[in-house]
Amino acid sequence: MLSREQVEQYHRDGYVVARGLFSKQEAEFYIDHYMRLRESGSYPGDFGGVDPKSNDPLKRYPRMIHMHRWDEVSLKWMIDPRLNACMTALLGKEPYAVQTMLYFKPPGARGQALHQDNFYLRVQPGTCIAAWMALDYCDEENGCLMVVPGTQDLPILCTVPADTSQSFTDITVPVPKDMPIVPVVMEPGDVLFFNGSLIHGSNPNRTTDRFRRALIGHYAVGDAEKIARFYHPVLRMDGSEVKLGISEGGGPCGIWVEQDGKPVVEMVDPQTHTPTPDHE
Repeated sequence: MLSREQVEQYHRDGYVVARGLFSKQEAEFYIDHYMRLRESGSYPGDFGGVDPKSNDPLKRYPRMIHMHRWDEVSLKWMIDPRLNACMTALLGKEPYAVQTMLYFKPPGARGQALHQDNFYLRVQPGTCIAAWMALDYCDEENGCLMVVPGTQDLPILCTVPADTSQSFTDITVPVPKDMPIVPVVMEPGDVLFFNGSLIHGSNPNRTTDRFRRALIGHYAVGDAEKIARFYHPVLRMDGSEVKLGISEGGGPCGIWVEQDGKPVVEMVDPQTHTPTPDHE
């Protein structure tokens, strides 16, 4: 499914796009499926509920979470052999499947501030990997994903408050001013695979007439032993359940400091931002 050059890009940059991994017809099927589900009511994981009359587009079309736990279409997509083949090539071993998400991102919707996925999943040892499938054409105008190449080897960074007029989440991670933030333009059916430590996010959908829908799977590396409680039960790529331990939050996080004129990450206590004993 992936060429040697694509695997090398993933290890160099922390992400790679598998162009046309799914067909445009398949993307249209998923759009129809999830739009019908969303417009039919609420489901497990709809933390804020659905408000069709809200002025906030994200309340009219809130994201769906963990659909694979109650929707067979989502489960089949999550463990699709094409996704498995790509991630096995990237990781050297089959991953574990832990989450599905559907972002609708209608016109006018806020984006999501820069973040690292493993801040939430807490995979130990190793990290997580995402399969981010475009259902619509995604560009900078409708809020395509933005990535910071080469940040996949960073530790979990300390978070700071985000601008909630632009982001539906209230925390973000800072990025040094000279570090490029790259838009990932995608066609329906393209799948972006990226490392759980890669810094990424998206800007608001500034169009008046285009959704930016994306179907997303989160996975843990195949030798993981623990993951945060929210992501249990954990599945193998054949759909069977595997028992992993529960990882807890907390622990040191990284902040950017300047060393010899270059930005480097220093590990600190998350409460005091003082260097940890191992990183003085």
